[in-house]
Amino acid sequence: MRRVLPALLSLLIALPGAAQVPAQPEAATGLQAKPGWSTRRFAEAAANPLAAEAGYRMLKAGGSAIDAAVAVQMVLNLVEPQSSGIGGGAFLLMFDGKQQVSAWDGRESAPAAASPRMFLDDAGKPLGMRQAIPGGLSAGVPGVVAMLAAAHRQQGVLPWKRLFEPAIELAEQGFAVSPRLHQLLAEEQVLRRDPQAGPLFYDAAGEPRPVGYRLKNPALAAVLRGIAERGPQAFYEGPVAADIARRIQGHARPGPMAAADLAAYKPVQREPLCAVWLTRYRVCGFPPPSSGQLTMMQILKLIEARGEPERPLIAGKPGVPWLHLYSEAARLAFADRAQYIADPDFVPAPAGDWQSLLAPAYLKQRAALIGPRSMGTATAGRPGDAALAFAAQAEQPEHGTSHISIVDAQGRALAMTTSIESAFGDRIMSDGGTGLPGGFLLNNTMTDFSLAPADADGKPIANRVEPGKRPRSSMSPTLVFDARNGQLLLTVGAPGGPAIIHFVAKTLIGALDWGLDLQRAVDLPNYGSFNTAATVLEAGGFTPQTLAGLRALGHQVVEMELTSGLQGIQRSKDGWFGAADPRREGVVRGD
Repeated sequence: MRRVLPALLSLLIALPGAAQVPAQPEAATGLQAKPGWSTRRFAEAAANPLAAEAGYRMLKAGGSAIDAAVAVQMVLNLVEPQSSGIGGGAFLLMFDGKQQVSAWDGRESAPAAASPRMFLDDAGKPLGMRQAIPGGLSAGVPGVVAMLAAAHRQQGVLPWKRLFEPAIELAEQGFAVSPRLHQLLAEEQVLRRDPQAGPLFYDAAGEPRPVGYRLKNPALAAVLRGIAERGPQAFYEGPVAADIARRIQGHARPGPMAAADLAAYKPVQREPLCAVWLTRYRVCGFPPPSSGQLTMMQILKLIEARGEPERPLIAGKPGVPWLHLYSEAARLAFADRAQYIADPDFVPAPAGDWQSLLAPAYLKQRAALIGPRSMGTATAGRPGDAALAFAAQAEQPEHGTSHISIVDAQGRALAMTTSIESAFGDRIMSDGGTGLPGGFLLNNTMTDFSLAPADADGKPIANRVEPGKRPRSSMSPTLVFDARNGQLLLTVGAPGGPAIIHFVAKTLIGALDWGLDLQRAVDLPNYGSFNTAATVLEAGGFTPQTLAGLRALGHQVVEMELTSGLQGIQRSKDGWFGAADPRREGVVRGD
């Protein structure tokens, strides 16, 4: 990514539709910084310039935030197929521009024939991720199409059919393969063997389509046209559903999903979780089955209860005292996450209320466990003396995700994090029964469940596989309001698996606590802990002195790539200020 980013930025700078502020100093990770974008009436941030252009067209035509989000998602399916699409799921947090926040759950669900033991080998041991992900076994019932249709019925302005026009045009006429898509295709091995995806993304010699290659996807165009004309039933019933089931069941590693599972899928409107932070901000996020809001707010409130260092930033980057405090708070929060959080339709909240994890007395008690040296790993607490009915789950990776933030001209806003789970999902592409080249990739979200149904003592894991259940997620779409008057201040989110929680927390801290503009907050180097022995820092983001300082406090420091892909929009004195992560291809559009 670092090799191709300067060329990509030249493309982004040429885009019209949003005034750019002067370029900031080089991003703290060593990447070339993107400018922030200033707009007056509306703004949207998406992970690819072509997707951002599709949303911009809808907003320019008087469409609502959800209108733009549908258009953006359909183009992302085409131009960023490794991350999201109609074969996956999403969490959508939506504000009506007045006072109502709604949370739409389009998370994938387990097929009716799924079993808690489906990821165990013949010896009764959990499969490794490299075995579990590729193939039909890992595919959950896709939810994003049904969820977007339900949300559009609630707040849509433009006709449903119109929202698909940009994606259909690009699928038929072709689009230029981006540097990031080319790079990920070059690194991927299994996808080449899929009978639909292989010929689409690779040439006859097995080489990935080069940067700039005009890629057409006639099968996806046909499927999108059907959904545009007939609504979500065109996806969940008929030839599309039959083809999805056929490819999953007929794979060398078959899965249990049937066409009846698709026909039975329903999105769920849940109650958003909101919490006051620093007395000034009302932070709203997604409830379980997402762990994002609860875990992130635990971290922020544990730091608040403990009291942050006087100088959190040293030479423009988080210093050793701050990184120690943050990582210890994260250990405590991730311990509770692993112990308690799962699909609320299957697993009760501790003490009967998810807010028990954010109770001031409980957090004060937990914050007192943070000492001058790293605790290594933390154990879960007992909010409200909750019974430990389940075993804790080990952390698992997830990477194929994207985020969209939008504010429309009427003040409606949304934050939507959308995913097919791993990069390129389960590596199965469906042509929707069209018989045409191309199609859409299916998710591997079943691997977001615990692959082991129980611990060594036989105690069940809350996030184990069960029929109809939705796996726990880390996706953290976030809306922030002024706690005094209810005014929307910020919409933000990110891809990145469990690290999403840290990416969004870092950005909220930088923008709202430390007073950085949103772009500078996004640019800050990434860091965190997942309650393992390691404290994780973004490679190249911190000085050797910082690493040594953390090690002196007992931290096992691990440097690694943390490619966040944050997108956000913040209220400014003149309108809106948008930010896109320099680590990916995102851009902001608006007027």
